[in-house]
Amino acid sequence: MGGAVRPAESGTIGARKEAYMHVIPFVDEGLGNSSYLVEVGEGLALAVDPGRDPAPYRAEAERRGLQIGWTAETHLHADFVSGSRELAAGGTTVLAPADGGIEFGHRGLRHGDELPVGDLILRALATPGHTPEHLAYLLLDGELPLAVFTGGSLLVGSVARTDLIAPEETDRLARALYRSVREHLLALPDEVTVYPTHGAGSFCSTPAGGERVTTIGRERATNPLLAAPDEDSFVLALLGSLGTYPRYFQRLRAVNRQGPRVYGEKWPSLEPLSIDAVRRFRDDGAELIDVRPIDRYAESHIPGALSIELRPAFASWLGWLVEADTPLAFVLDPGQDRAELVRQCLTIGYERIAGELDGGMDAWMTAGAPTKRISLVGPGALASYRILDVRQESEFSAGHVPGALHVELGSLTQAVDGLDTVPTVVMCGHGERAMTGASVLESAGRSDLAVLRGGPRDWSRATGATLERAR
Repeated sequence: MGGAVRPAESGTIGARKEAYMHVIPFVDEGLGNSSYLVEVGEGLALAVDPGRDPAPYRAEAERRGLQIGWTAETHLHADFVSGSRELAAGGTTVLAPADGGIEFGHRGLRHGDELPVGDLILRALATPGHTPEHLAYLLLDGELPLAVFTGGSLLVGSVARTDLIAPEETDRLARALYRSVREHLLALPDEVTVYPTHGAGSFCSTPAGGERVTTIGRERATNPLLAAPDEDSFVLALLGSLGTYPRYFQRLRAVNRQGPRVYGEKWPSLEPLSIDAVRRFRDDGAELIDVRPIDRYAESHIPGALSIELRPAFASWLGWLVEADTPLAFVLDPGQDRAELVRQCLTIGYERIAGELDGGMDAWMTAGAPTKRISLVGPGALASYRILDVRQESEFSAGHVPGALHVELGSLTQAVDGLDTVPTVVMCGHGERAMTGASVLESAGRSDLAVLRGGPRDWSRATGATLERAR
């Protein structure tokens, strides 16, 4: 199965084992996550928090002449379906927190448990907070700590959010995170390399920069949350930084606990659907999703189709706006990556993939079926419309067009009935989320819609006007 999760630049860790021990990161830019393949000696490798598609890890291991002996889960993930069960189907041993209650074959670990992996030792460190069962994994050369895989505990310049379990647990978990990071991670030597799972772009993380690897010493010296003078200050700063997150997060912990479906070598593909089949699927409750570039959607689209342009962030918005048990039918352009679309759906547990409109929009229009269009406009046209900004709260607060109404895209479906029926231009940072928002409004019966090309900074440069900021 193809996909956009590919190995990034690898790194050697430690001095005494550098001849064979390498960390190969795999970055999912759309979800903002990193997973890892670690060469640990004796021709063996350890995978850490692998994504659902095992192909990239297996291909890299084969390229290096390695066998993946173990796959380690730091926690029950809420933002992606784990690939550990797929790897286990090929003989890999799954390591996971004993307190996670995983219902498929694995070796459960608790704080302080150790086991040999190749020529190294893996030690589990209890780091509850992001989730109750969370573990970090420390790799040692004898007694020498080399690297720690921190999952969703200590991140680059931040820590992970603690509000994914239940509102009444958020404060308690934030306090547990404060203590576990200080007691079990900051106790490590400064030179130990830190490999987090969540990073820039992840809704599981709190705001931070774009780097994905750090050291204990660097975080001790520069992480603003770790500079909090006491536990209460840490909790206040952490909880005050949290924004919203996709709705699908609420179900994936259970999926990963039970164990996702194993596809093996037979991954789904997009089956062609006739125009009549697409109509039947929609009549039966399927969601029709148009993944073409937004300018193509603007020119002509099927009435009621949800616009989510295929790009790295596709899965996040699919999971935010569409229920997971909804059958999915798609509209694509000829050159778009079908395998990547399927990969992103499966990555967040969306299994009911019906297929794609055979022949795309050309076939639909040739058949004389109805179409609609949405205007793409420049900054000079905003005066004719009510401005609806659908970015995240933190983005809107950092700078927005004066007078703009703000509704986050993830909340728009629930908010649409409360919006006045007036000519509306929808905007975001670039245009993709805005077109998704416009398609939501159109499906709710709104007309006289437009989408701004670009974002607030483009408007400011074009008009010379100053953006407003939250006070």
